[in-house]
Amino acid sequence: MQQFFSQDFIPRSICLFCGASSGTDPIYAKFAYSFGKLLAERNIQLVYGGAKVGLMGIIADAALQYGGKVIGVMPKHLSGIEVAHAHLTELRIVPNMHQRKEMMFNLSDSIVVLPGGFGTLDELFEVLTWKQLGLHQKRIFLLNIAKFWQPLIKTIDHLINQGFVNPINRQLFTIIESPEEMI
Repeated sequence: MQQFFSQDFIPRSICLFCGASSGTDPIYAKFAYSFGKLLAERNIQLVYGGAKVGLMGIIADAALQYGGKVIGVMPKHLSGIEVAHAHLTELRIVPNMHQRKEMMFNLSDSIVVLPGGFGTLDELFEVLTWKQLGLHQKRIFLLNIAKFWQPLIKTIDHLINQGFVNPINRQLFTIIESPEEMI
């Protein structure tokens, strides 16, 4: 399994995709906090959606609590819905969702995806498609907290088995099980 932190690659800035909700299992919040703390301790900048709610807020709060640099990117129309985090290192307001994803991507050198909903899936599949098309070579990691991503991984394997996705594209992302595994 590919290590997140390795001798040949130590990220400086991580693009985080995850939920504006905390989910039903408290383990998601626990892992999110650990991940935010780990980023700060490793002096890795966090770039995320800018909200103070859900897993997004938990990770940002943990990173900030431990002295990390946190950049939020939020579309203007979501600043009331997702409730923009007021204590970030920097909050960038953009006109729309597409520019949010693009800016988050451009400010980072790798991508980590935690549990989330439709927005998280949209973000994940956009960067996977970009990588499939050769538009970038950034590492994409699925943090498989409590096997959250197993149904999606099974679906991706089904797409491969049915001939809709080239088997080589299974290598576009790496599955990791815990923040500690990244060290």
